[in-house]
Amino acid sequence: MLFAIVNIIICILALWEYFRIVFYARDGANQGAVIPACGHITGFFIIWAAYLHSFEMIIVLMALNLLVCTLISLSRFKADSSVSEAVAKQVLGIVYIPLFLSCLILIRNGSGGVTWIYFLLFTVFAGDVGAYHFGSYFGRHKLCPAVSPGKSVEGSISGLALNLGVGALFKHFFLPILPWGLSLLFCIAAGVAGQVGDLFESQLKRVGNIKDSGALLPGHGGILDRIDALLFAAPVAYFFKEYIL
Repeated sequence: MLFAIVNIIICILALWEYFRIVFYARDGANQGAVIPACGHITGFFIIWAAYLHSFEMIIVLMALNLLVCTLISLSRFKADSSVSEAVAKQVLGIVYIPLFLSCLILIRNGSGGVTWIYFLLFTVFAGDVGAYHFGSYFGRHKLCPAVSPGKSVEGSISGLALNLGVGALFKHFFLPILPWGLSLLFCIAAGVAGQVGDLFESQLKRVGNIKDSGALLPGHGGILDRIDALLFAAPVAYFFKEYIL
């Protein structure tokens, strides 16, 4: 339960940052608080449904959220036609943050859940550290300059190497029964997903015309800046744990 509560807090804070980026950051635009509020409520209950291991409830909550937001948009469309875009942004946020975070709850509550959470965290964060430091010193070729000019191909490859190396060490010492080939494939898949997640958040910030998602962590930006890679890697880890490894 404590793990679920921590994830609920992270979810609410991350959603707050996401809505700040897509609704308020650019040019001071403000499209109202009702649709984002629905997102916060839905996010809370999605994490709780994952804690209760209720897949059906997660689907129902996402459907109800879309239904409620659509009804709100219909009542406001005449005055503001951009409200449909607001609904799309909110629904994207629900998939991006609470749905992806719920995969961490499902991993934690499964067999060997604690070990798997650490396996994922060590693998993903090692890749983050490797990509940042090696990219800073040796980066010459831009990875995706339109989205994040600071990221390099060299940094990306170094990050994947650290994903593989740290993940292999963790598997050797703490998950020795897992097959080596599929475990290494998981490390690479989680690393690639993490880098895509990092670039996706950079894309959001680029559109929102901001540098950091927030200022909750002085010197490190916001919550989203810390978990962007983990969000995309979490469903990959859940898939590998439940259906492959």
